[in-house]
Amino acid sequence: MAIKIYIDQGHNPQNPNAGAEGNGLREQDIVYQIGVDTKERLDTNPAFETRLSRPSPDTQLGGSNAESLQIRVREANAWGANLFLSLHTNASDNPSATGSEALVFNRITQSYTIAETVLASLATITGLRNRGVFVRPGLFVLRRTVMPAVLLELGFITNPQDASLMSNNPTLFAEGIYQGLVRYYGV
Repeated sequence: MAIKIYIDQGHNPQNPNAGAEGNGLREQDIVYQIGVDTKERLDTNPAFETRLSRPSPDTQLGGSNAESLQIRVREANAWGANLFLSLHTNASDNPSATGSEALVFNRITQSYTIAETVLASLATITGLRNRGVFVRPGLFVLRRTVMPAVLLELGFITNPQDASLMSNNPTLFAEGIYQGLVRYYGV
């Protein structure tokens, strides 16, 4: 039976629930493409079955922030996903902030181990600093999913180098995620 990965490309293409902006780029556009590229890689491996939260760049989920998040979680839960993987870009007032990090509901969970494995792979493939895994139990997509859930902050959209790498080389991030999941699941 295939390992079902629900790839949530965070945010909507426009408000409500649009993402961060920096260096002339929009979070929702960057994570849309990285999600598509990640799906394509996972779909080449018969061990995985995938689904995207935003199958097209103009897919709008819900009429409010809360509804957008509820739809994503409801779809993943109803589908019976084995992993909820939410893709985001980070932002900071400090333009030198750099690297990838992951957020999970709890430290002593499968999600934490998956996040560590994927982050290590992302750091190797992209060259970005591994900022580690952080516990954030208040995030809706982490606390309301019934399967392990990881929210990846792939890089800082407010850092010119991170932003350029994510925008111009989304396949590097997709490959890092793919390699991490292959390593974690042993497939």
